[in-house]
Amino acid sequence: MATRKKALLFRAISIRTILPSVVTLFAFMAGLTSIKFGLSGKWELAVAAVVAAGIFDGLDGTVARLLKSTSRFGAELDSLSDVVAFGVAPAVLLYLFILKDLDRLGWAVALIYASAMALRLARFNARLDDDTQAVKASGFLTGVPAPMGAGLLLAPLMLEFAYGEKLVQGYAPVVAAYAIFIALLMVSTLPTISLKALRVAREAFIPALLVIAAIFTGLFARPWLMLLALGAVYLLSLPFTYALKKKRDARRARG
Repeated sequence: MATRKKALLFRAISIRTILPSVVTLFAFMAGLTSIKFGLSGKWELAVAAVVAAGIFDGLDGTVARLLKSTSRFGAELDSLSDVVAFGVAPAVLLYLFILKDLDRLGWAVALIYASAMALRLARFNARLDDDTQAVKASGFLTGVPAPMGAGLLLAPLMLEFAYGEKLVQGYAPVVAAYAIFIALLMVSTLPTISLKALRVAREAFIPALLVIAAIFTGLFARPWLMLLALGAVYLLSLPFTYALKKKRDARRARG
């Protein structure tokens, strides 16, 4: 029995199993690096690091599914990484950038946002084995997802990057109210669209490719302005997503 336990302990783990967790760690490190850039006053690099964390976060699940190496360990590591990259890091950046003007109140707002992110991810983990959760049942998520929440929170910084002016400086109370609004969206039960569940009709395939090409062109030409536009479109889509979910639920109830 002892020999068998020792064999299991030292059993080799394939690269295929490790790779998704490595990508998740990249997201975690990008989040921490954004704080380092923020402390140095390198704001654009700080926000870019959070964006990079979002890209890695999107890749780790895809890599895990492609390699058929999904695991509960990977899911837990992903949530811990998300708390840092999309909860703690954006909250610290926004505080250092403008919320510090409100002193203790500004720090309280940063804490509220980071706590909302932790609560959202804890709720997600609690539902990992629940086949009735929204995304599995009907292609919707519950509340604004972590990477999008971080992107929306950092919109005030992107606004200044896009226009090269101190547009939000002096408006710390407005930014604080906005940050609380984003925190509430994350922990709400509002149905939000799941990009993984999106389907494009065959006849809309070419126009969809053109839209994607236009988005990528905008990201290269005016990255901050394009990210702001995407965030605005997402926020404006929330009422329509809610109406669509209600319509589907009513249709399902009628049988």
